[in-house]
Amino acid sequence: MQYLNLTIDDIRKALDNKEVTSDELFNEAIKKANYYQKDYNSFVTILDNYEKVESNSILNGVCYALKDNISTKKILTTASSNILKDYVPVYDATVYKKLKESGAVLVGKTVMDELAMGGSGTTGHTGIVRNPWDITRQIGGSSAGSAAAVALGIVPFAIGSDTGDSIRKPASYSGVVGFKPTYGRISRYGLFPFASSLDHLGCFTRCVKDAAYVIDVIKGHDDKDMTSLNDDNKEYSKSLDNDIKGRKLFYIKEALECDDNNSELKEIINNFKQTIEKCRSIGFEVDEISIDNKLLEALYPTYMVISCAEATSNNANLTGISFGPRPLEKNVNDLIFKARTTGFSELIKRRFILGSYILQKENQEKLFLNACRVRRLIVDTINKLFDKYDGYIMPSMSSIAVKFDEKENQVSNKNFAIEHLLLIANFGGMPSISFPCGIVNNMPISINMTSGAKNDELLLNMAYKVEEVLGYKGINRGDDNV
Repeated sequence: MQYLNLTIDDIRKALDNKEVTSDELFNEAIKKANYYQKDYNSFVTILDNYEKVESNSILNGVCYALKDNISTKKILTTASSNILKDYVPVYDATVYKKLKESGAVLVGKTVMDELAMGGSGTTGHTGIVRNPWDITRQIGGSSAGSAAAVALGIVPFAIGSDTGDSIRKPASYSGVVGFKPTYGRISRYGLFPFASSLDHLGCFTRCVKDAAYVIDVIKGHDDKDMTSLNDDNKEYSKSLDNDIKGRKLFYIKEALECDDNNSELKEIINNFKQTIEKCRSIGFEVDEISIDNKLLEALYPTYMVISCAEATSNNANLTGISFGPRPLEKNVNDLIFKARTTGFSELIKRRFILGSYILQKENQEKLFLNACRVRRLIVDTINKLFDKYDGYIMPSMSSIAVKFDEKENQVSNKNFAIEHLLLIANFGGMPSISFPCGIVNNMPISINMTSGAKNDELLLNMAYKVEEVLGYKGINRGDDNV
């Protein structure tokens, strides 16, 4: 019998009943990881052994995967970039340390978009990650390999990072759950920074309950991360079944307006409307609200300005001196020029050029500081709605996963895409979760729910109740014969 495509509860039961051992689970995971690697390319590194720590945690003996921008002592950690292709850290990230202490078993480090910049899963230095539902399609990024590893049944959960939508987008495209909690709920010590004011750690699982289990283990204050929050001392997994009758949600009218010729988007929106009715049937109050189109249109450019500026600053140390291959050149300037020219892909170089331009003294007021002001306007608008509502619910994406030879659908109307709404949670540090809600053209689609900052427990409770009524929990795309 296979176990890794089951829920954490089922795996825990099998371990406790001695139906399977952690060694056997690890060997099953390694076998699957290697079997799928050629076709799907989920991993940069697949481990051949592990050190097991015994604990009373529900994750004790459970296998998982870790995104390759999270520091692991003595284990290759490349951020899927050529400039770090040989980098082996000398310390452990806090999230990895907590998982080790819980007894969870690391299977490997997963492929990502280079330096976590990108949403396609196609820019990692070891190659593209393919979608388990359709090998001709993208899985999304940047946490592409982590999503694929869970969707294929290699591991029951994986850790990723989310700066704009990098957990929730690939979760939507691959039919799994993607959750990023409140900013600071999980320590980012040891996470390679992309944009520090937007970066979150989170997880992929096959159901909402498993996400709660994982976050219960890895959340909490960390003296090594000044942005980390004090632990709220709550076990989210124990609050999932709380009564949600009378809880209030809203959705955004303008985001659901679309071109009648886009049949795929129409089907996604029709599915969403059915989901809303199911929410109402179990006790939610759901209202349609309007938001100024100018704010919605500003989401993506605001994100690009802030993220590129912060990325340029954060990655200034990747010079070929402190990190990266050190080319033989006559002087330091030539050395850095060659290291960064050969070490980064074209996409990364474009983002660094944009960031440098944005941060030039003469451009800071007009570009960077204005983007920060717009970010504040967006967050204030949503937070005012949270005074009345417990959260909002929307389709996660405006399309199914796109094929590699197609351009990604970036608009649900003339001015902005539904997926741009995922950026709001990063702007405001809000907990946000995407989980499957249906099938369109033989591919999974999902909904997103987002709540106010520090309302992680409530959000997981609401998502759990919606997941129950939708009936798409635990989708598995792996081959049961592996």
